[in-house]
Amino acid sequence: MSTPVSLENISSESKDSLLPMAIIGLLFFIFGFVTWLNGSLIPFLKILCDLNDFQALLVTFVFYIAYTVMALPMSFILRRTGYRDGMAIGLVIMAVAALVFIPAAQTGNYAIFLLGLFGLGAGLTILQTAANPYVVKVGPVESAATRIAVMGIINKSAGVLAPLVFTALVLSGLTEFNAEAVAQLAEVDRRVKMEEVANRLVVPYTAMAVLLFLLVGLVKFSRLPDIGDEAPVDGKPKSGIWQFPQLVLGALAVFAYMGVEVIAGDTIGLYGERLGLANFASLTSYTMAFMVVGYLVGVFAIPRFISQQQALLGSAIAGGFCVIGVLFGSAESSAIAGALWGWTAIPVVPDTVTFVALMGLAHALVWPTIWPLALDGLGRFTAQGSALLIMGIAGGAVIPLAFGRIAEAGGGIVNAYWIALPCYLFILFYAVKGCRLRSWT
Repeated sequence: MSTPVSLENISSESKDSLLPMAIIGLLFFIFGFVTWLNGSLIPFLKILCDLNDFQALLVTFVFYIAYTVMALPMSFILRRTGYRDGMAIGLVIMAVAALVFIPAAQTGNYAIFLLGLFGLGAGLTILQTAANPYVVKVGPVESAATRIAVMGIINKSAGVLAPLVFTALVLSGLTEFNAEAVAQLAEVDRRVKMEEVANRLVVPYTAMAVLLFLLVGLVKFSRLPDIGDEAPVDGKPKSGIWQFPQLVLGALAVFAYMGVEVIAGDTIGLYGERLGLANFASLTSYTMAFMVVGYLVGVFAIPRFISQQQALLGSAIAGGFCVIGVLFGSAESSAIAGALWGWTAIPVVPDTVTFVALMGLAHALVWPTIWPLALDGLGRFTAQGSALLIMGIAGGAVIPLAFGRIAEAGGGIVNAYWIALPCYLFILFYAVKGCRLRSWT
């Protein structure tokens, strides 16, 4: 393990952060690309492996459950290896997992696909556990949210490119590749067709593995400094991460945030379909676009005009107002969208749908601000604390399921949005008090 560089030496000159930030930015692009690739993979595997909707959605479940299952074990690896070597190990795990897609494609075995997805999630777990605190500590703590916001912009840009690349490399020329057309083929023809389509996965996932192995060398042999652990702020000895209220409550805030992020991004299309909107399939891009705007606001304003805590407070309040707008706004009027972008060629949407999209703007700075506030003063427990925050990603699976249950139980999809309100209220509590706590007593 390399000798840690002191935090003071790293943050004293901003130019020293440029190379680490460039390398970490590349890793965040990988995070986004691999994560958002699942959206294209789900319908593809549904047809290829003849799955029902529940089975197809195991792609998302297996991928995200890896974060919860592997976060703490990966943090112990990180403690032993250091941040730089830990990120290299994460890339190796992902590269091997990408290679698993080759036998999965050749056999058409869905279980092997899920194994590969779990491996990708496990590798991303250690990368996320290392990279997020690295971004926090590689420069002045007061501007940590700004650096994470920049990473968010890179991450979401990868999310835009991933389905385009998948379509170009895998689905190009397959105009008849849909469940209805495949079902009409004779058994022999269907088998030949499935084999032809499955083999198209071999090249892109082989290329992904090669790229990831090259990144291992870049991270391992670069001048990327290792971040040392500072002493606890209050100077009192700690025996474990559960003695840090700002961390434990921060993990719960991440859990709440991930719930509202997924709700805002993944249910807006469903809501638009219920309203009969012609462009319902593209509505997720509205939420993503507003999130990018939110990141840009953070880059410009933190810490120049507002502190990280103030940004988190404003995000929680704005998110709450957006939920109220969804619940009590008009589904007939498009006045808000008309005022915001009606002068462009982008189709306008009803006010209630606009409020769902605006949730993306409201909570864009929650993730960037929670990390520096929650990790403040953890010292040698930083890696484990980061793992606990990563485990909060499980909120993106649990809370949307509750949303769906409420919608199916007769409350309707609009009324189901109320579940986002207590999430924003908890984030508000964390911004006002939770992030300040340094003792449970």
